[in-house]
Amino acid sequence: MSAPHRPPAAGGKKNQVRIIGGAWRSRRIAFPPRAELRPTPDRVRETLFNWLGQDLTGRVCLDLFAGSGALGFEAASRGARRVVMVERDAAAYKALEDNARLLAASAVELKRADALEFLRTDSGSYDIVFLDPPFSADYLQSVLPQLAARLAPGGVVHVEAAQAPPLAPQWQVYRAGRAGAVIHQLLKWTGNEA
Repeated sequence: MSAPHRPPAAGGKKNQVRIIGGAWRSRRIAFPPRAELRPTPDRVRETLFNWLGQDLTGRVCLDLFAGSGALGFEAASRGARRVVMVERDAAAYKALEDNARLLAASAVELKRADALEFLRTDSGSYDIVFLDPPFSADYLQSVLPQLAARLAPGGVVHVEAAQAPPLAPQWQVYRAGRAGAVIHQLLKWTGNEA
């Protein structure tokens, strides 16, 4: 006798990503089927949070192109005090709302906005900025110059891209890696140093 048919979870497994560490370790978050949504792979997130340290207690984070929310929820799971997640796509934003509610993610603040517009009006200061824009768009050249003013002392920017972006000399590549077609870098701004 075969097992009873169970309907797939929201979006099916292919539209889910697993949180890999912290309070919500092994919990899954769902996201809508969108070609431009590429959740950060487990391997990249594992490397990133090894670079950042596993415990983000007290840190303030900005997930500028939140998409699936994989990086922002991972940061909140690891104790970040505040995680601002910015997403303009209506369906992706709704999934972020649903996931935040399911996880009771009180540290997460959701903003439905275009990333560039958000940066023009935001005056926040962040310890960690997650920057994973759609690969097909040329957002990095527009966004990176605006982030220097948003970083707290010692703050870092994590960039994911199809290729390493050209950087102003004040950006220092602190760490770098590759996973398949994804290049990821941890950047530090040195422009304010004497």
